[in-house]
Parts: sequence; structure tokens; C-alpha cells
Amino acid sequence: MLKDFKDFLLRGNLLDLAVAVVMGVAFTALVNSFVKDLITPLIAAIVGKQSFDGLYFTVNGSQFNYGGFLNALLSFVLIATVIFFFVIKPVNHLMNRLGLTPQDDPVRECPECLSKVPEAATRCAYCTSQLSPTGSGMGD
Repeated sequence: MLKDFKDFLLRGNLLDLAVAVVMGVAFTALVNSFVKDLITPLIAAIVGKQSFDGLYFTVNGSQFNYGGFLNALLSFVLIATVIFFFVIKPVNHLMNRLGLTPQDDPVRECPECLSKVPEAATRCAYCTSQLSPTGSGMGD
């Protein structure tokens, strides 16, 4: 039983998952700090408010505190923007430069059911109709 437990702990995907969680937590702290300490003060300098927490309106005696929602929305948009422009775009560019971008297999349309099937297929996986060989002008 101890050997099985050791094998479970040392299984590659479990260790990969643990490393991914730790790296995710560290990356989250980094992105949150970047947005909170650099981007938000820049916006505050332009707009004139550091936080929208105090914003509210009243209808029939009920107070609607929409400032907290604005803060959360702004934080979400800023974090998404930072991740897109400082992580996703550079990584995609690097992957393209190194030739590591996975290429999609060429596909064509089945003339019977209009499903996408691999270019080299001779039978549709969806409607099972016979397809003519590639290069017959049926594809894109």
C-alpha cells in the first residue's frame, strides 16, 4: 500500500498540477500587483479618483452602492488587458517565431451534410457518405 501511495505522489501529472497551481498563485499576485500598483494609479491620475467605492444612488430610500461593482469591473478589465498584451501576445509571437504553433489539419466540407471533415478522408464521419479523393475541387 505504501508503494502505491508513493507511486501516486510521484506520478508526473500530479507533480505538474502542483507546480501549475503554485505558479498560478505567484502569477496572480504578480498581475494583481501590476494592476493595483501601476495601472490603477495611472488611471486615478487621469480620472482623479483612486477608488469608486463611495459611489451610490438612492431610489425610494434604498441605497445602491454601484462603486464597488465599478471597481471590480475595472479591475477585471485591467487584469484581462494586462494578461492579453503582456502574456498572451508575446507568448504567441514567440511560439510563431520558434515554429511551435500547432497547425490545424486541413479540412473540407462534406457535400451531403456540410460537416467539416479531414481533407484526406474518403468517408464522412457524420453522415458516412462516400467522399471523392482530395484534389477533386470539393474543398475550400
